[in-house]
Amino acid sequence: RFLLTTSYYQLSVQNWFSLHRLQLLYNHSIQATFNATRIYAPASYSYHCAHVSSLQRYDALLIPSSANDLSKLWEVTFIDFQIQGFNIQEGHFAYAKDCASFFSPAILMGLVMSLILLLVLAYALHMLIHLKSLDRHYECKASPAYFAQMKDNDMGDEKEPLRSSGNESYELRNQQFCKIYI
Repeated sequence: RFLLTTSYYQLSVQNWFSLHRLQLLYNHSIQATFNATRIYAPASYSYHCAHVSSLQRYDALLIPSSANDLSKLWEVTFIDFQIQGFNIQEGHFAYAKDCASFFSPAILMGLVMSLILLLVLAYALHMLIHLKSLDRHYECKASPAYFAQMKDNDMGDEKEPLRSSGNESYELRNQQFCKIYI
């Protein structure tokens, strides 16, 4: 026996139904009573859950009503459970409100990974924005370079001797040096 109630909630502006108790009857007498938790839906919808059970491995939505009751001796599990208490039309269930939560472990892991990737992207963009450009400013000046005399007789024609005090030096023509500022 399912004991359902309906109530009006102003926040959602509609009626909701909830399953309060499940009673097991055997030979016209109540054998066990379970209080139902978190089994509710809008009155125009149905409620659906893969497992409604008194077992902990299925998230125990059915809890024994008292310690003295025989309900502790019973293990109740409904597989592919769907219920609709009100506004039933043409013998079919209405759209179902499912018992699955919005934050399953897979969804939570996906959100964490998205956050990590977003942080990496933000860090990369931050590094690109603050990247200094490598503008090079060249300042070239033409100036003669002076070298000490080399002992090479073959190049004597291409060198022009410079007159100086005691040392022989030669000037190479069209030599340039540059200063590079970074």
